[in-house]
Amino acid sequence: MSLLEVQHLQIEYPSRHGVMIAVNDLSLSINAGEIVGIVGESGAGKSTIGNAIIDLLSPPGVIAQGEVFLNGNKISGLSREQMRQVRGSKIGFIFQDPMTSLNSLFTIEQQMVETVLANLDVTREQAYQRALDMLAAVGIPEPELRIKQYPHQFSGGMRQRVVIAIALICEPELIIADEPTTALDVSIQDQILELIKKLCKERQVGCMLVTHDMGVVASVTDKVAVMYRGQLVEMGSTEQVLGSPNHEYTKSLISAVPRSDLKLVRFPLVNYIEAAEEIHQLDIANHWLGQSQDQKQYQGPLLKVENVNLRFTTKDSIFASRREYVQASNNVSFEIIEGETFGLVGESGSGKSTIARAIAGLYTPQSGRITFEGVDLTQLKNEQARRPLRRQMQMVFQNPYTSMNPRMKVADIIAEPIRFHRLAEKHQVDQIVSDLLDHVGLGRKAGLKYPHEFSGGQRQRISIARALATRPRLLICDEPTSALDVSVQAQILNLLKDLQDELNLTMLFISHDLPVIRQMCDRVGVMKHGQLVEVGDSEQIFTAPQHQYSKNLISLMPSFAAFSTQNLQIAK
Repeated sequence: MSLLEVQHLQIEYPSRHGVMIAVNDLSLSINAGEIVGIVGESGAGKSTIGNAIIDLLSPPGVIAQGEVFLNGNKISGLSREQMRQVRGSKIGFIFQDPMTSLNSLFTIEQQMVETVLANLDVTREQAYQRALDMLAAVGIPEPELRIKQYPHQFSGGMRQRVVIAIALICEPELIIADEPTTALDVSIQDQILELIKKLCKERQVGCMLVTHDMGVVASVTDKVAVMYRGQLVEMGSTEQVLGSPNHEYTKSLISAVPRSDLKLVRFPLVNYIEAAEEIHQLDIANHWLGQSQDQKQYQGPLLKVENVNLRFTTKDSIFASRREYVQASNNVSFEIIEGETFGLVGESGSGKSTIARAIAGLYTPQSGRITFEGVDLTQLKNEQARRPLRRQMQMVFQNPYTSMNPRMKVADIIAEPIRFHRLAEKHQVDQIVSDLLDHVGLGRKAGLKYPHEFSGGQRQRISIARALATRPRLLICDEPTSALDVSVQAQILNLLKDLQDELNLTMLFISHDLPVIRQMCDRVGVMKHGQLVEVGDSEQIFTAPQHQYSKNLISLMPSFAAFSTQNLQIAK
């Protein structure tokens, strides 16, 4: 028998409105030493499978039928205490959202050491040393210092690395990785994937890799399973599924993968007849969204960042000489012309999100200037002075779940900035919210639900709709597609391109997904350790980078060009 056997699994979510079948009659197997990729659109049931295997389905989800075996032993239906002994020691789980899977009240050391002591027979000193070694293995710099810190003191990508370290630290037999590289830049992604491949090869660990990144699937998996609306529509070797797919949905899904080898005018969409919900295109020019209150054209850069320095305290003390700091940004300078898209790339922790938050007014620089339409934002000391500019600068955050109020319905979340800034009459708000939900492909009924009822990719679409609700002039996108599958990503990025054309929208686009950066951005800045090491036109950066660090980043980019070229022909 295989390491993992899933037989005729059906997962249901009963409610007063009826029963929703999340996974329907699924059967698959994973052998020791094998990496199986699970791909499909957001909401297809990919993450639900992993949660069901380790009995972590969110209520009221239940396994209605089917069985799960690990090394020939049935693990579905185990008691809570029996399953607790399986998790960690036999099955390691890398969760999609690193912030909600780490306890914000405990240091990284406490959480990692506790995991080791709960699953292995070792001393506390041995557990601590194992934790240090694993942090170093996943690319955390200065592990002796960082292990003493709390999750909120880490960037999104570094938190993801901590979650990966915790999943691998007890050397499990099976790893279930739910979007493990979502928040990681290409260099760390390459490092993590090599670590997972090494574990699978040398220790015969099996891996279920749930991801929307086709480049990752092409480079590391042995087999691929394609999910569509809870059903397994195709499964086979990676070469066969990606190179010569049989199912029409698979062909269409692969064709939507962003190209890394050339720049296209628009992203190809998934055109499978039953695929994603149709986006209802608006007549933007005659719609409320296109009736911006700021029609004037500013002569000069819309946004200018000049010699911005930001540092954070890592060790506080009443004595200034004993305080320790980390320099998040070091004399960063760039400018963005109205109507263009400026991209920021670099490793996790390089300062990309820090700069974005400083522009949005969430961080205050120690020195330097940030000017928007000639107004120095660093000199605006009260909220009343900032408010008109805040409306014109909106941000799509990296983590869609923690940036939304879980107690508010989606319609109220999107309507809140419209009401706060008094941008429309009361009787118009509901219609505007419905139009925005339609325009990002969720449908009007989504407004009646709460954030927890959506997948990660769907929540990101809600965040984008909320950001657009104030009709901003500058949209700061911090990893806006990190939680999106390729089909929804294509829809959202085409939507952003359309909005940019129709509304003369200016964007600061931060991403570790280099193919997306190439397709979306006019100019690109490359950051390393808080410094901007290179700025240039997008095509120049990707075809002839000048700085050695830029060259290294480009060389590590997962290649999907061969598969995407074949399937573009199929899609046509």
